[in-house]
Amino acid sequence: MSMTGLDVFDTTVQKTNIWLKDIMQALGWEDRHKAYIGLRTTLHALRDRLTPEEAVQFGAQLPMLIRGLYYEGWTPTGKPHKVRHKAAFLAPLRDYFRDDWHVEPEEIARVVLKVLAAHISAGEIEDVKQLLPQELKELWG
Repeated sequence: MSMTGLDVFDTTVQKTNIWLKDIMQALGWEDRHKAYIGLRTTLHALRDRLTPEEAVQFGAQLPMLIRGLYYEGWTPTGKPHKVRHKAAFLAPLRDYFRDDWHVEPEEIARVVLKVLAAHISAGEIEDVKQLLPQELKELWG
């Protein structure tokens, strides 16, 4: 039975749930909202580190629903941010989860990037990694 009555919407909801489930399983979480925040925050940090052209190419490979949260609040002016160090890249995750002592921002980022690599073409992942400094490339594992 269709959730929305439109296959395109049902498909993107299903894919998004798979991505969230992958994140939750890898982190040992049962909280779908935390997984969503981890995904969104990591995607925004990555997006803002890319050139606008590469951000758009990367975004084109995301499922429609995830693409929407990826572009949420994005302004390409002044991009890419010159984040060169892991601590600065992880700062948004650290800020969001500051009151949750059971959360490690680097672990979240590594898991989200691993999920991205599992669902996006290897060629696109390599294009993205080529734009990152070594310290950020290492988060991909």
